[in-house]
Amino acid sequence: MASSRWIRPEVYPLFAAMGVAVGICGFQLFRNITINPEVRVNKQNRAAGVLENFEEGQKYSENFLRKFVRNKKPEIMPSLNSFFSDPQN
Repeated sequence: MASSRWIRPEVYPLFAAMGVAVGICGFQLFRNITINPEVRVNKQNRAAGVLENFEEGQKYSENFLRKFVRNKKPEIMPSLNSFFSDPQN
């Protein structure tokens, strides 16, 4: 009875949106725990205090996606935009 009340076809987009949001949060949590230089999980690393590890921080902040997108134009469909905007085509 309760499942027929809450699980209707109208609610599926809400479940999908919430699932994507929870997935993104979980990914970011996992990424921060595993490779963030400022997060220290074990006791030995926490006792080290503030570390001056600029190289590791630079490596963390300059990830693959940023390096890939850095020299690209901010366009969604570059070939379609150039087709309609360039007069020589």
